[in-house]
Amino acid sequence: MSGSLNITAATVDPALLDLPWNLPLDEWSNEHIAVLPKGISRHLVRFANLSGYVIAIKETSAELAKREYEMLRTLQRLDIPCVDPVAVINNRTDDEGDPLKAVLVTRHLKFSLPYRALFSQTLRPDTATRLVDALAVLLVRLHIVGFFWGDVSLSNTLFRRDAGAFAAYLVDAETGQLYDGGLSNGQRENDLEIARINIAGELMDLEAGGRVDEELDPIKVSNGIVAAYRSLWKELTSSESFASSERWRISRRVDRLNELGFDIEELAIKTDEKGTTVRIQPKVVDAGHHQRRLLRLTGLDAQENQARRLLNDLDSYSATLGKAGLDEEAMAHEWLMRVFEPIVRAIPADLKGKLEPAEVFHQLLEHRWFMSQDEGRDVPLAEALSSYIKDVLRHRRDEATVIGPPTETLSIPVMTGAIGTITDDEDDWRAKV
Repeated sequence: MSGSLNITAATVDPALLDLPWNLPLDEWSNEHIAVLPKGISRHLVRFANLSGYVIAIKETSAELAKREYEMLRTLQRLDIPCVDPVAVINNRTDDEGDPLKAVLVTRHLKFSLPYRALFSQTLRPDTATRLVDALAVLLVRLHIVGFFWGDVSLSNTLFRRDAGAFAAYLVDAETGQLYDGGLSNGQRENDLEIARINIAGELMDLEAGGRVDEELDPIKVSNGIVAAYRSLWKELTSSESFASSERWRISRRVDRLNELGFDIEELAIKTDEKGTTVRIQPKVVDAGHHQRRLLRLTGLDAQENQARRLLNDLDSYSATLGKAGLDEEAMAHEWLMRVFEPIVRAIPADLKGKLEPAEVFHQLLEHRWFMSQDEGRDVPLAEALSSYIKDVLRHRRDEATVIGPPTETLSIPVMTGAIGTITDDEDDWRAKV
C-alpha cells in the first residue's frame, strides 16, 4: 500500500504518491500510462505522466534500483549525458500485503528517441553510422571519467538530434562501475568488444525483420565503433612531441580538441634536456566546449553540434555586419534578438513540439541553402521560413513526446553558413531578417 512506501529522492514530487504503486507495473491502467515508443530492456519499463512531464518506471530489485539511482546521480555530477534519476520506490505491497518489486523512476529526456524509433521504414547505412559514431563519443566520455559500462548497446542509449548528427545519452547504468583510478586498457577494450557484439546483434535483428536498407552491413557498421572510439581516444589522450621551434602546434592541438567539442583543463608540457623537443599531453579533457560558450553568451542550452552551428552563425553575423570588434556579449545579445528569437517566435504553436528550437534553426539554414541552390537566387529568410514550416516541419512527428529507455549516438560534422545565404565562406553572409 502507498502508506508503507519507502521513497528515495533528492526532491520528492508529491504527485508520485498518486500513482498505483499497489499494483504490479504490467497491471497499470491506461489512465496512468503514457503510450510512447520504447526500446528493448531486460526489465519491465512503463512510462507515466507526472506533473506535466513524463517519467520512465523500471521494475527491478531494491538493491539494483538504489545502486543505479546513485550511479546516475554521480554521472550527472560528472557532466556525463544520461537520464535524470527521479526516485527509488521500494517496500511496495499489493492490496493483500504481498511484496512487489522496487522501481527506479527516471525523467523522460525530451526530444530523445530509442534507436528503433529514429527511422520510419528502413534504417539506412548513413543513419546507422551516425548512431554508432554518437555511441563512440559517449563511450569515450564515460571511459575518461573512469566508468566501465559493461553493457554497451544501442538499446541502452537514447538519442537526440544534433544538427544533422545525433547526441547519445546513457539510459541503463545497472551494470556500470566507476573506478577512481581510471580504467585499464583491458577494461576499455572489454567495453569496446561488448559494444561491437551488441550493435552487430541489434542490427542483425533489424535486418531479419526487413527493417534495414539492403546495403547496410551490420558487421561493418558495428566494427565502426571500434575505429571511431580509438581515433577519438587517441586525439584526446595521446602525447605529442615536436621541435621547440614548432610551438604553434600546441595551439593547433588545443584548437583541434575544441573542434571536437572538448575543453582542456590542463596541459602537461615538457622539454628535453637540450630544450630542442617539446612534449605535450592533455591531462584533463571535458566535453561541451561549444555548448558552454553558447550558454555563456546567449543563455541558450543546445546540443554540442547545434551550439557549434549557432555560434558559426553568430560569428558570421558579427563579421559580415562589420561588428567583429564589438563586445562579444553585446554582439551575442543583438544576434539573439534580431536573428534567433524571431525565428523561434514564427513557429506556429501547434508545431513547437516537433523539434527543439536549436534543431529547427539548423534545419532552416539547410533548407534555405538548398532552396537558393535549386532556384539560383538568394532566397529571403522569410520565404525560406514559410517554405520550411509548410513543406518540412509540419510533416514531422512530435519528438518532444516520443521517448524510450534505449537510444543512440552522435557524430561531429562541421556546418558553415548563417541565416543569410549559406555558403562555405562565412564572410558571405547577408542578413535578411
